[in-house]
Amino acid sequence: MSKYEHDILSTVNLRGTVSVSELAQILDVSDQTIRRIVKPLVERGELRKVHGALVSTQSVMDPPFLARMHENRAAKAAIANSVAGLIRDGDSLTIDTGSTSAFVAQALESRRNLTVVTNSAFIASKLAMIEGNRVFMAGTQLRNHDGAAFDRNAFDVIASASVDYAILSASSVHPARGFLAFDQCEVDIAQAMMEVSASTIMAVDHTKFKESGAKASLRIPALSPEDSVVCDKRPDAVFDDLLDAQNFIDATRG
Repeated sequence: MSKYEHDILSTVNLRGTVSVSELAQILDVSDQTIRRIVKPLVERGELRKVHGALVSTQSVMDPPFLARMHENRAAKAAIANSVAGLIRDGDSLTIDTGSTSAFVAQALESRRNLTVVTNSAFIASKLAMIEGNRVFMAGTQLRNHDGAAFDRNAFDVIASASVDYAILSASSVHPARGFLAFDQCEVDIAQAMMEVSASTIMAVDHTKFKESGAKASLRIPALSPEDSVVCDKRPDAVFDDLLDAQNFIDATRG
């Protein structure tokens, strides 16, 4: 697969649908060149062509992790692009296993020479083959529903790192209890990643902010003032105290 094919496929899979003219602008080539490049991708069924645009054919079936990646897809793509804008070539980072974090990994395919520590097999596979990257898979035994590792080896690998950023996600957010996860192992991994990172970027879409009815109940460690929260829009005012304690970034405002 050529670099152009790889970049087109990654962009369309990240966003779901992208026009031919927009792809031409992104890659700085003509519309006709885009049509020529994508022809074999369409013939192989990796993309679907509609009038003036290309549509992802990425599976939304099992495992559940892939299905979650199609929930609030536009919001997660906007967040991912915003987070990627904070990361420079040569930076080092830890990334957890959330679906929003997976979108971030796809957006980071445009970066080079990254050092990445992750407990997600999906994220590791996305970034391991990029030129100059060093990717460390934390863990040996993977969960079957999302390909994430939480065994002793995962914590040992993370503890041995020292990185610029921890990129994390949350299952839900409560105005008083903060960022929440479903499982204790997810909280523990988040804490481990935060401890070896100079700062944390919490990537979470607006649907996770719930004043009531949040099913996740385990608290992720509180963020520090120098940390950032990236969301696709500003949540309700009831979350102001929580969000004003960090750097809040609205991914849709550029």
